Amino acid sequence: MIDVSKPAPGLERDAWGERLPRQLGLWSAVAVLVGTTIGSGIFRVPAGVAARLGDPGPMMLAWVVGGLITLFGALTVAELAAALPRSGGIFAYILEGFGPMPAFLYGWSELVVVRASALGAISTIFAEYLGYFVPLDARGVQYVAAGLVALIGLLNYLSTKAASQVMNVTTIAKYGALAMLVLLAFVAGRGDWGHFQPAFPRGIALSAFTSALIPILWAYDGWSNLSFVGGEVSNPKRTLPLALGFGVAAIMVIYLLLNVAYLYLVPLPEMAAAPLVASLAADRITVFAGMGGAVVAGLVMLSCFGSCNGSMLTGPRVLYAMADRGLLFKPLARISPRYATPSTAIGLATLLGVVYTLLNDFQQLADKFVLGIWPFYALAVATVFVLRKRRPDLERPYRTWGYPVVPLLFLLASVGMVLNALITTPKDTGITFAIILAGLPVYFLWRRKPGAKQAA
Repeated sequence: MIDVSKPAPGLERDAWGERLPRQLGLWSAVAVLVGTTIGSGIFRVPAGVAARLGDPGPMMLAWVVGGLITLFGALTVAELAAALPRSGGIFAYILEGFGPMPAFLYGWSELVVVRASALGAISTIFAEYLGYFVPLDARGVQYVAAGLVALIGLLNYLSTKAASQVMNVTTIAKYGALAMLVLLAFVAGRGDWGHFQPAFPRGIALSAFTSALIPILWAYDGWSNLSFVGGEVSNPKRTLPLALGFGVAAIMVIYLLLNVAYLYLVPLPEMAAAPLVASLAADRITVFAGMGGAVVAGLVMLSCFGSCNGSMLTGPRVLYAMADRGLLFKPLARISPRYATPSTAIGLATLLGVVYTLLNDFQQLADKFVLGIWPFYALAVATVFVLRKRRPDLERPYRTWGYPVVPLLFLLASVGMVLNALITTPKDTGITFAIILAGLPVYFLWRRKPGAKQAA
């Protein structure tokens, strides 16, 4: 958990150039990764995957492949995290490997779309499931969601320690509840192992399989957010690689078990037609006595609360890191002298999250940006190859397991996903990349700004 045995330092920079206190230990780091990643996706995505693939074998294989792709990315990024434990994570790695322009575009995407959309989407799902217990109209859902973003923003502004402790508690509760749901499915569920047969009656359609990977990888997304707080992790040379590897493996295990439990309780054709598959499955667990919907609603709310807190705990660090490295307005690099948090960056992220939450159109717009992050993941992983050649003497406490095969497989998967999206959903994917590339003129204008310094 958090190491509070040492007093928080002042604003002096440490050996890696960071000014924020390094107060996140191993289990807090794991909790950030797991708690941020497990949001609403695992409760909704399985139905869509079942509809796309139609057979049990391809469906389960897709979840395995999605988990392995995520694990390969985490094992590769772990090398950079241990060698360069900087705030901003992916931003810092791209800056080191490819320079300020692509790093700025990544930060631009985080600023204008990714973080606010994530906060808005997660908090909206929280509010929708609160409506299971308290009647809420559409506007009421928006107000509750915006209030949640504001509350979590305030918590993170006041104390990284408190936000991380909340993360620890909610992650343990969430993971434990999911594990209990799996156990009860097999012990007290009205299921049938015959739902898994025949496994591959029609083989595997490659296009449908790759399309199904997109929502699966969205459900797995969030693993890289731990790197954003790399400048606040204690003993980062050891902590970051362990947390990335262990955290992703833990997510992969629970996701696979949940999908097995869903399929055991709900035949695949029925699953494909049931967007709220988790509630449907829970209703077939006898000990819930018809209260399965309420159980799942509470679990989704807990999951979304933890994920929203994790998103706020990590995302503003990208804005802070950009400003600290001279690629964004200097006030965003402010650290509260009282609370030792990146206060202005958290305030901006909170404001944008509230605005996005209160505007319905942005919820629809957010769906178009699922793939927007993947080109930057590919760049971060490619940085491992660049730095192995350019900086062979860089201290690497951890070296990527399976190098160069593991990072190459992740790169191939990333390129394949983007190409498939360009072919199958050219309009939405085109909008995604247009928004990203719109950051180019902003970057060049920023570089011409008097007093703009070289990113370091």
